[in-house]
Amino acid sequence: MALKTVERKQTHASRDTLQVEKMGDVYEARAVQWGGFNVSFETARADLDVTPYLKGLPEDLDQCPHWGYVFKGKLIVRYKDHEETINEGEAYYIAPGHTGIVAKDTELIEFSPLRECEKTMAVVMKNAQAMEAEQRK
Repeated sequence: MALKTVERKQTHASRDTLQVEKMGDVYEARAVQWGGFNVSFETARADLDVTPYLKGLPEDLDQCPHWGYVFKGKLIVRYKDHEETINEGEAYYIAPGHTGIVAKDTELIEFSPLRECEKTMAVVMKNAQAMEAEQRK
């Protein structure tokens, strides 16, 4: 899944009008860039531990803050000193320096500062490609 969003002149969009980007059969996102933020509708098709995808970031943790809302499912967010569970129907703020697990069938919308998000996604995609190449061997 690449961060292939484009700045749109239109200031609103429904999930279904945005192009879907997939990370294997596990995760999909439909994203747009507005006002310096990446806005992403996301769906987990299977449980996803994001930790291996963050390898190479400072402390191997996502340094990008995120704000969002869970429509369905749950997220488990892990920081160095504690863990939080974000459940269906809850709005959230995830501070820099985290990793986590997205439960199967989770649906959410997330808002992330674009520059930080692009840095994280570059590492995530590099690691995803390496893992896919290793699985093909």
